[in-house]
Amino acid sequence: MKPSLRDLAERTWAKRYALLVRGLGGTDRGTPEGLSLASVGPMVHRILDPGDRSHVWIALSVMTGRLPDESVLGAVAMASEFDAGEALGDVFARAADRASLRREVSLADPDDVLLDVTTTLQTPYTTGIQRVVRETVARWVAEHPLARPVVWTSDEAAPRELTERELAHLTGGTGGARVQGSDAGARLVVPWRCTFVVPEVPTSTTRAAAMQALARWSGCRTSAIGYDLVVVTSGETRIDHGSETYYSYLSALQGFTAVAPISGASGAEFGGWAKALDSIGRTGPRLDTVSLPVAIDRADETTRSEVAHVLGTRLPVVLVVGSHEPRKNHLAVLHAAELMWREGREFRLVFVGGRAWGSEDFGRRVSQLAAVRRPVDVFSGVDDEFLAAAYELARFTVFPSFNEGFGLPVGESLAMGTPVITSNFGSMAEIAADGGALTVDPRDDHAIADAMRRLLTDEALLADLVRQARNRPSRTWDDYAAETWSVLVGDGS
Repeated sequence: MKPSLRDLAERTWAKRYALLVRGLGGTDRGTPEGLSLASVGPMVHRILDPGDRSHVWIALSVMTGRLPDESVLGAVAMASEFDAGEALGDVFARAADRASLRREVSLADPDDVLLDVTTTLQTPYTTGIQRVVRETVARWVAEHPLARPVVWTSDEAAPRELTERELAHLTGGTGGARVQGSDAGARLVVPWRCTFVVPEVPTSTTRAAAMQALARWSGCRTSAIGYDLVVVTSGETRIDHGSETYYSYLSALQGFTAVAPISGASGAEFGGWAKALDSIGRTGPRLDTVSLPVAIDRADETTRSEVAHVLGTRLPVVLVVGSHEPRKNHLAVLHAAELMWREGREFRLVFVGGRAWGSEDFGRRVSQLAAVRRPVDVFSGVDDEFLAAAYELARFTVFPSFNEGFGLPVGESLAMGTPVITSNFGSMAEIAADGGALTVDPRDDHAIADAMRRLLTDEALLADLVRQARNRPSRTWDDYAAETWSVLVGDGS
């Protein structure tokens, strides 16, 4: 280790050692100005119980500025039961590069509620999970002073505080382009004996693995919003690299305190998974379903006029919202639309949503249809107001997904008073039951086409569905945020 790096390490270790002492409930009786490479391991070893893996977890997290996964934690904990701190010292030394040593490390206060919003800030998408996170977290932050959104560092070492720009983007409700935050000068937050909430789905196996150890050994109440188990129940529609990440996330959820599924169908999926954990001696988290709201704010008149100009007013708009992964069934919508166009039906087909794994066939088919001058458009990365205006301007929407935890575009369309064609099972059928929708077998392209034909030609049916949609029971994002907070955090926080 070069002298300048050694000096930085010794000063940093001394500061972090004092923080560790406080975290373990001890009294700082005077830490030396620096802890040497030879002394840092033994010093830390003396103040913890190596047989208590929560002690080893916080020691590794604080001293390295990186939350360990189970493999690292287990190896160091076992070695530490037989040595005098050498294993700890080795890990501290390997982690001692300039970037990590310059990061300030802090411990969360016991009353803090840390909200992991990493994926949401990394994506420009405004639909699905990202909408749930932004609508919910913005309300939590506004209502609860102890709510602290965090984002993992770019190297996925640990959660850090948000920059002012990141926080404004998250709580401003605008969506749109992603925010590129910076780790420079950021303060890491080690979740220790506090509450750690995951309102989204991690998109990294590294982060999911660290969450697994966090859930077991940090002493935190850990909770999450449960979206779906599509990887398990509809694996044929999710054969991609993301499956490994989701399975890692499920492994982490085994040790969580509570999960709030977003619908009855989602609750049934998570209930089956939790029951299966009995076979490996795990109880899993407590499950309390909190159904998502059927709500969306309307766009202002200026945005509505701008979107109307973009979409055009000559042809009725048929809107399809969601990413273009196979389970969304967008190829079937394109097939049904072509059947209608060949019958002479006039309408513009508009897709709003981002590309996803397996969307190549969708992209090719759209290009083929556009080449023969079919009126089909695809928009990605739009903001919330564009989406709201598109819902309002559409004659109807189509959402024949194979599997959804909820099916947010179904609820949003109905909240806008716009009828929906959706699937006749699962969470989508749950939403449709309160009126305003036609349900179909999503595996039957001709059934989708028949429903489209009816809504393109039968004005009385369309008007009746509009009336039903406008008379649906009211449930708001405020309601959902309050109920999920109660389940995931508790009424007293």
